[in-house]
Amino acid sequence: MIKSYKFRRSLSNGIIYVLLAVLGLIWISPLVYLVLHSFRDEGLQSVSYLLPKTYSFKNYIELFTETGSLNFPRWFMNTLIVAIFSCIISTLAVLMVSYSFSRLRFKARKPLINVGMILGMFPGFMTMIAIYYLLKAMGLTQTLVALVICYSAGAGLGYQISKGFFDTIPRALDEAATIDGATRNQIFWKIILPMSKPIVVYTVLTSFLGPWTDFILAKIIMGDSIKNYTVAIGLKKMIEADFIATHYKRFLAGSVIVAVPITILFLRMQKFYVEGVTAGGVKG
Repeated sequence: MIKSYKFRRSLSNGIIYVLLAVLGLIWISPLVYLVLHSFRDEGLQSVSYLLPKTYSFKNYIELFTETGSLNFPRWFMNTLIVAIFSCIISTLAVLMVSYSFSRLRFKARKPLINVGMILGMFPGFMTMIAIYYLLKAMGLTQTLVALVICYSAGAGLGYQISKGFFDTIPRALDEAATIDGATRNQIFWKIILPMSKPIVVYTVLTSFLGPWTDFILAKIIMGDSIKNYTVAIGLKKMIEADFIATHYKRFLAGSVIVAVPITILFLRMQKFYVEGVTAGGVKG
């Protein structure tokens, strides 16, 4: 009986592992193709096989040297600037709103929490056209400032995870600091934030990732202003009919370069990212 149970268990585990291995190969195969062909030396039409036969760094060099109308270095800097400023503003907004809802008690607290939850249920693209016309009325379309405003203005509505994390910090710390004469502002900056590294890292990563990878909103706001494109729009431009014959391999190289900063951030901050998500999932 025991041997039969062990056999069935081993068989089921073996099937599960094989299935996971197959799914893993399916998932990773596009990434492998992307990286390998970003180093491909053959022309676009000359490859009738899956793996390249010759490799070089030419695609990466041309991506940064032969700019012309498709200026990848400028798009990269545009995206980096927007992502950094949006990340700073969004992180501060999310953490301060979350702390306020977690620690402060005021009459409109519950209604504001409910309104934030309801607004978060609506997809962001529903307001994109309205946002575009508001920016147009203010003369901010096709500017990087407009992107920073759009990415960071409503960031405070994403308070749920951070509020859950702050709810896990004992209120006795606040009370002790208040007795010692500390203000709410001092408690937040000097006591709560130094203890909240996981949720700060989580908020920074998510606030940076959104502007770095966004395409739809950036495309609507930028229109045909190629010089102010972000990398997402620029890479899409490279594979349009007019440019794909000469820029396809550069598109692959650019896709790898865009993924590098995010990959490094996640690898370095993975521990804190997971701690922030799990601790912030506590109901508060």
